[in-house]
Amino acid sequence: MVEQVKAIAAEKGVTPSQLALAWILAQGDDIVPIPGTKRRAYLEENVAATQITLTPDDLRLLDEVVPKGIAAGERYSAEHMSTVNQ
Repeated sequence: MVEQVKAIAAEKGVTPSQLALAWILAQGDDIVPIPGTKRRAYLEENVAATQITLTPDDLRLLDEVVPKGIAAGERYSAEHMSTVNQ
């Protein structure tokens, strides 16, 4: 999956992160990405994602490569979750 996203990003001349942000922005006005960043260069890269136009074909391909629900589940194992927010 990651390699396919990288390939799509390379075809569009953007980074995988920019592609992901552009895809989120294309989901509708009620969906807002909240990317984190530690460096100005990454902030600028994130902002540049707002200028990426994804075609309906791009969106369909991304939905096929990264189907909804593929990232569902716990972020951490049960052991690690027991240490969160104590």
